[in-house]
Amino acid sequence: MSQVRVRFAPSPTGFFHIGSARTALFNWLYARHTGGVFILRVEDTDQSRNSEEFLNVIYGSLKWLGLSWDEGPGIGGAYGPYRQSERSAIYREYLERLKASGRTYEKDGATLFKISGEPQIIEDAIRGRVERTEEKDFVIVRSDGNPVFHFVNVVDDIAMQVTHVIRGEDHLSNTSKHTELFRAFGAPLPVYAHIPLILKQNGPGKMSKRDQGALIEDYQKRGFLPEALVNFLCLLGWSPKEDREKLPIAEIIRLFDLPGINQSNARFDEKKLAHMNSTYLHEMPPDRFFPFVKAFLA
Repeated sequence: MSQVRVRFAPSPTGFFHIGSARTALFNWLYARHTGGVFILRVEDTDQSRNSEEFLNVIYGSLKWLGLSWDEGPGIGGAYGPYRQSERSAIYREYLERLKASGRTYEKDGATLFKISGEPQIIEDAIRGRVERTEEKDFVIVRSDGNPVFHFVNVVDDIAMQVTHVIRGEDHLSNTSKHTELFRAFGAPLPVYAHIPLILKQNGPGKMSKRDQGALIEDYQKRGFLPEALVNFLCLLGWSPKEDREKLPIAEIIRLFDLPGINQSNARFDEKKLAHMNSTYLHEMPPDRFFPFVKAFLA
């Protein structure tokens, strides 16, 4: 098999959420487990909502968690640039290819993609066989000239030679649009792995940015250790078996694989996270503990 290439593609439109951190972590773990490449790609085409402040929070949070990227902003790589706002020439080139193949048409100033009408089948590494048929053509470039998420997402995955797309289950409904585009470009499909949602602590529904305990930077401010948070996050939807929970990162990397990810959603439990953090704190050597506490109290 060719080298694994995975990507984490955040949008800098808000603070860094625990669900995003878990997605980044699962991609990073899979890259480290397989000896692959972890790409950071910034989806910053929404000019009205993007913010450099939010982008810096994403960079800072990933670095704090220890999730270093192999290609991406600040590092570079053979498939850059790694910010979508700097890739417009690439999108134009791919759009021309679709137009030349007769798979697009204009309507009300927007460019639409002609679907094939065929069932789109993927063998998801977590969900198993998923089949869905797109019912209608969809917009790929808005009337203001900006390409939409579905189009740029697929173009970047093709151009960056992404082999595995590991993302939240809430993206599963988009996948048939994406596979339609991959096939229209004559590109091989990546392996899809849709990971379970993180449910809020109290009550039904997916954890959102507004829920208590949702923002990564809050944990930095409250004296949580990044290794404790990483250990806790990896257990939200993945199991190392044998009822083990506290694991050093090298052991998590060794054990982590896609078949170990659960299909059922994971419930966030801040008490469990606090307990894990206290265990890590108790085991800290004094030469690291004292500077940490001093900085926290300051």
